[in-house]
Amino acid sequence: MEKFRDKYRIASARCPNWDYGSAAAYFVTICTRGRECYFGNVVNREMVLSEIGEIVETEWIKTFELRPDMNLKTGEYRVMPNHFHAIIIIGKNQYNCINKRVENQFAPQSKNLASIIRGFKSAVTVNARQINPAFGWQPRFHDHIIRDHGEYQRIARYIKNNPAKWDNDNFHI
Repeated sequence: MEKFRDKYRIASARCPNWDYGSAAAYFVTICTRGRECYFGNVVNREMVLSEIGEIVETEWIKTFELRPDMNLKTGEYRVMPNHFHAIIIIGKNQYNCINKRVENQFAPQSKNLASIIRGFKSAVTVNARQINPAFGWQPRFHDHIIRDHGEYQRIARYIKNNPAKWDNDNFHI
């Protein structure tokens, strides 16, 4: 296992030769700490948002308004009881004009997928803790670079149908 500043750390799950600021579509999943169900409940195969779940949805929509310089677009997204799925599209912008391959490094991130998710999680946390001081996210998030239209459509269907499949969901505890 690799060390950072003399401490063991989990290796990055990110694609090592991909610039996460690149114009592309990304599928992200973000879980609450301990997979605690803060965001609401699935009732009759439909998601019913709690007050914190409504904050998640509001902050996700604001994400695109707050970053016009990154040319972001939202795809399908869904707030679930203890996690959040979304497709986010980073369009061509002043920060990714040159499509380059880079070696990802453990360092501060800006104008890329990690910085977008960090800002979103932070905004949700600040507001959610006013309702429930115990609220928290898992430290990481899962991402997948969407490679073609067929894959995009499959992932969008998965996200849209997620509440109907909640009883069999891996995140359902």
